Amino acid sequence: MKKILFLLITGLTASASYSQEVSDALRYSQDNLTGTARFRAMSGAFGAVGGDLSSLSVNPAGSAVFNTNQVGISFSNQNIKNNSEYFGTQTSDKENSFILNQAGGVFVFKDRNPNNGWNKIAIGATYENTNNFNNDIFSAGTNPTNSVDGYFLEFANGIPLQDIDGLDYRDLNYREQQAYMGYWGHVIDPVTNTPGNTQYISNVPAGGNYYQENEIHTRGYNSKVGFNIATSYRDRLYLGANLNVHVTDYRRSTSFYEDNSNPLQPYETISNLRFNNELYTYGNGFSFQLGAIGKVTDAFRLGVAYESNTWYELYDETSQSIYTTRQADGGQPLNANVNPNIVNVYESYTLQTPDKWTFSAAYVFGKSGLLSVDYAVKNYGNAKFKPTNDAGFRGINSDINNNLTSTGELRIGGEYKINQLSLRAGYRFEGSPYKNGTTVGDLTSYSGGLGYNFGGTKLDLAYSYLERKSNQGFFATGFTDGANLSSKLNNVTLTLLFEL
Repeated sequence: MKKILFLLITGLTASASYSQEVSDALRYSQDNLTGTARFRAMSGAFGAVGGDLSSLSVNPAGSAVFNTNQVGISFSNQNIKNNSEYFGTQTSDKENSFILNQAGGVFVFKDRNPNNGWNKIAIGATYENTNNFNNDIFSAGTNPTNSVDGYFLEFANGIPLQDIDGLDYRDLNYREQQAYMGYWGHVIDPVTNTPGNTQYISNVPAGGNYYQENEIHTRGYNSKVGFNIATSYRDRLYLGANLNVHVTDYRRSTSFYEDNSNPLQPYETISNLRFNNELYTYGNGFSFQLGAIGKVTDAFRLGVAYESNTWYELYDETSQSIYTTRQADGGQPLNANVNPNIVNVYESYTLQTPDKWTFSAAYVFGKSGLLSVDYAVKNYGNAKFKPTNDAGFRGINSDINNNLTSTGELRIGGEYKINQLSLRAGYRFEGSPYKNGTTVGDLTSYSGGLGYNFGGTKLDLAYSYLERKSNQGFFATGFTDGANLSSKLNNVTLTLLFEL
């Protein structure tokens, strides 16, 4: 899949590949609703409205709606709470973060010649934090049936004992490293203690009732810098284009704990274990957008926009450790601490995220307000890791196609003006990107806000609430039990705008 590069941290790596998952492709394919406070208060329904710095992220023709130059900056406070239910045990965790949400400007150049139909050109540049990855999830409960030993057995079976017993961790590929951790942590043992053995058994005692905890801490962001150009024909037809540069920086730390009080056996069995994994993914990407807005009448507008695939070049770094306690009947507890102190640094690879179409309509009630509706379509099943002819990527690309599906996203927004004061509200719904509808469920969001025009300066405030349910396995292979999560996100955004 990917060759390994060498990095001296406290050791050198020599494994061959990191195993991507469907959730990795989905993470960089989804965008959270971000942007200015006005944009967020109306749930992003700006595809046929334009005239807002964040409207460019939906339809690049929106900058040609501006009549004056404008620059602005937005800050957000995000609070996310995750309620978890795992085999009847309820837990919760939350994370609060403060970020620079959006910044940018649009500059308008008008042609005063009345005989020239193409009477305006707008040029803009914007920065947006398209996804804030700061999150904490804690799940705990007693699993009546399954142990994490299934994870290590899934990777180990088929690997010769001589590979994981006779080679150093750094000389192994990703699959072999997982078997190595289970073997040296004494979670699994070979069926026969011969070099050619390829079958393994568990040292976790049978009987079920395994108490398990899973902690996930994520940090990082997806950001986008867009360069925009747009024009208008007699203020009836608006056309625009964006060139976008994407940057991602994602860190995930997971810690899985399991213990049991099953009867001791004559041979040593696992009483408890803790398995830690670190992932750092970083890189950049490129995409483009095209859009048009047409005034059917002075009040009624229609819009259409296309956002291309994003082509990311990504890098992965991983590290892991395992700590176990085992004991035989009548024996003393024995601890195994397996920490290779190795950071695996892999060659770059390409991720192609799906493209998206957005269709929009808006009705503007003169200077008193507006109503707007956007509907976006994206097929998450079209995400691909490349090169597609790589044997390692063929499997994950098939899983993406089999598990993910096309979704629709509905955004509705309204604004009512009372002199210099603006009142806003919005609604957003996005279907599940998974065919089963449960791994990641439907998204529902409500928003509201207000703004005040001081003349050359505008101050906007927005509040949005989002909720989504999900059920993702703690591990993608071998041991796939996971908690039912209910995630609720509260966001407050403040925007300061200046007309130049």
